[in-house]
Amino acid sequence: MPKTEAPLAALQQYIPAAAAPKILAYLQHYSIHLTVTRSRQTVLGDYRHATKTQPHRISVNGDLNPFSFLITLIHEIAHLLTFNQHQHSVQPHGKEWKAIYAHILSSFLDPAVFPEDIIIALKKSLHNLPASSCSDESLMRVLRQYDPQKGLVLVEQLQTGDLFKIKGGRVFKRGEKIRKRYQCQEVETQKWYLFSGLYEVKKVDV
Repeated sequence: MPKTEAPLAALQQYIPAAAAPKILAYLQHYSIHLTVTRSRQTVLGDYRHATKTQPHRISVNGDLNPFSFLITLIHEIAHLLTFNQHQHSVQPHGKEWKAIYAHILSSFLDPAVFPEDIIIALKKSLHNLPASSCSDESLMRVLRQYDPQKGLVLVEQLQTGDLFKIKGGRVFKRGEKIRKRYQCQEVETQKWYLFSGLYEVKKVDV
């Protein structure tokens, strides 16, 4: 297999095939070291700028569906381009990053890359880009439809009083919605916590 085909084949394991050649061009042009990582609860991806001894480095969680993986990767590539242009003189998710991210993302809004419902959600998101796709609840709901089924539900899909378990085994009782989050009580400690409605949990049947 020619060398150019090998990285393409590797990329196509994680992102839509139609997007792979364009993404590969970014990776090669900017000498990006891309790492596919295990699932991280706090971040979907990460960018670290080049140093004298290290190239630009981007990591993306490997458990994301192809569309979420691609959006996250574009998000991090936008950080790279923003750094190249402005170094540390601008905010990480300021207007400069938003403009670059929107420009790159717009070039991928193709039916060959994304399903129609994701394209619609992304176009809406472009009008007011959040710092993370996780912050865009409408987009997250659409993207979640393409996740592999894991026997999990969203906090917002539970009824008030339902019990649920989070990763690590702690059990909570869902309470009422307060603004954008749900007040939930940990069963063992009786302490109250706020959960995003899009947090994935396992329902506990009683």
